[in-house]
Order: sequence, then structure tokens, then C-alpha cells
Amino acid sequence: MKYLHSKILTACCMMLSLAACSDNDDDAVTETKSYSISITNLTQNQPMSPPAAILHDSSFSAWGIGTAASSAIEMLAEGGSNGALLALQSANPQFDAGTPLAPGANISFTLTTDDDLDRLTIAAMLVNTNDAFSGLNGMELSQISIGQTVVVDAHVYDAGTENNSELAGTIPGPADGGEGFNALNDDVTQVVTLHGGVVTSDDGYSESVLNESHRFDKPAMRISITAM
Repeated sequence: MKYLHSKILTACCMMLSLAACSDNDDDAVTETKSYSISITNLTQNQPMSPPAAILHDSSFSAWGIGTAASSAIEMLAEGGSNGALLALQSANPQFDAGTPLAPGANISFTLTTDDDLDRLTIAAMLVNTNDAFSGLNGMELSQISIGQTVVVDAHVYDAGTENNSELAGTIPGPADGGEGFNALNDDVTQVVTLHGGVVTSDDGYSESVLNESHRFDKPAMRISITAM
């Protein structure tokens, strides 16, 4: 009888253990989340460097107003290169447009994650400038319901890393075809700020290689996000 009683107890313990494992497995299941994203260039004559997009958690911030730009943002804002920025979150779902986004054009893509990555960062340079860029920094997505679409008009930022001289040879876009990234930081602000816009030769600044078509008002980029 003692032997039989022991076998019954052992069987019960095994059943409880299996039940516990089953519950733990259920708790471990993660929900797949997908976001359909569209980016539109709202400017008249400011092509944007290939837009980069990253899903991440709240521990990552690509830039901050009043804070010195990272080398990754400096490379993007001065030369249009998004590689260093994407490398900062290389294990996370991300998107690289690969080609510039022309004025009035848009691009659409989908980002999917199984993890708790509920923040979205997007960035692209306005290439007919010294160091202007636009995008989103860590926008929270958790409040967007399935099927809901949120539209954001993004500001234009000044990286604060290059003087906004508008001089020939200093702007990498088609208005000049000049230098892109330069490690020398000669901007008077030294921190990221909202961009004040370009001056241009049509405004009386005769040394500028830009004209009135290169002006921009905030916003410059429209971002549409749909939770799927």
C-alpha cells in the first residue's frame, strides 16, 4: 500500500509540474506587432537622404533638443548617411530606403516585431542644407490600436554640428554637390535645435548657393503609421 500511495503521489506531482509548465509557456507567448508606415517629403526642393526607421524600446534616444548630436546623427545630418544610426540598433527591426526621397514623393514599408519594442525613430537629411534633418525620435506606438492610423508632421532639426553658411562646397545635395560629413564641428550652437530655415540668395544673401525653392517651413516630413 505504501508503494502504491507513493506512485500516486509521484503521478500527481508530475501532472502538477506539467500544468505549471503549460501555464508558463502561455505566459511566455509574445504578440507579434506590425506597423505599416508611409513617409512623404513635403518640401518644394529639398530631396531627403534615404530615410531610416527603427523600432526600439524606451532606453534608446537618437537625439534630443538642447543636447549635442551623436556622431551617428552628425553623419546623417551633414552627409545623409544613415548607416551609423542603424548600427546603433542593429538587432532591432529597421528599414533603410536605400535611395533619396524626392520632393513630393513618398515611400511605404512595414516593420514587424515579436518583442516589446514600442518606440519608433525615423530620420533623414534635407540634403540641400548644411546639417538639417527631419524625423521622429522615439515616438510611442503602444497607444495605437489595431487598424488605427496616426499621422505626424515632423519638425526640421538643426544638428548643431556645421555652420549654416550655405556656401559653395559645403552642401552635399544637387544645389551644390559639395562636401558632406566633416568631423570638424564649427556650428555656433553645438547642440540640436529646431531649424530656423535657410536664407538663400533670393533673400539678399549673395554668397548662398541656395535659392527660394530650397526654403522650407516646418514640417518637412509627413509620417503615417497604421497598426496592423
